[in-house]
Amino acid sequence: MHPNTISVASIVFGFAAGAALALTDNADGRPWFFRTLLIVAAVCIQLRLICNMLDGMVAVEGKTRSAVGELYNEFPDRISDAATIIGAGYAAGGWVVGGFVAALLAVLTAYVRALGKAAGAGSEFCGPMAKPHRMALLTVVCVLAAVLPPALSPRVQISGTDYGLMALAVMLIGLGSIITCVRRLSRIAKTLRAGPLPGATS
Repeated sequence: MHPNTISVASIVFGFAAGAALALTDNADGRPWFFRTLLIVAAVCIQLRLICNMLDGMVAVEGKTRSAVGELYNEFPDRISDAATIIGAGYAAGGWVVGGFVAALLAVLTAYVRALGKAAGAGSEFCGPMAKPHRMALLTVVCVLAAVLPPALSPRVQISGTDYGLMALAVMLIGLGSIITCVRRLSRIAKTLRAGPLPGATS
């Protein structure tokens, strides 16, 4: 399989995870369906990460790198991130506005990394909410929400709306992404100050 095809497959799994999460909000009275959707979401999140790992490995080992490989490596990640995190915002116990904000901030972390690379400071992958951390958090929350009895699942009602584990997840992703952006910018600035930019004259 071509690595670019694997990259595109990650979008499918990202959307599937987001759709499964969003559908949990319509699973009232059907606990088996609710839990199934959460497990499906967790599995799709991990399959998406496996695709992200395999596309680069296949490109290197199979010597199938292409001129547009970098585009296929980066763009599907941003789509998958947004689809999954927004889906978590729409999930049962989620926070819709928080989901959109968290998705935007997650994309911003990738932008900061790309900005550092373009400026000559290399790629900064530090967290606390890099892509693997975001997906790990959502996977853990999916599994917890699936196995916890309703009585033990934390919920807070504000203005008639229930906020639960998914609301907490998107909030942590949003806050963690802000910290990640600050840390990456700080490291990039430090690297750039330590030496001249590419092409600069001494």
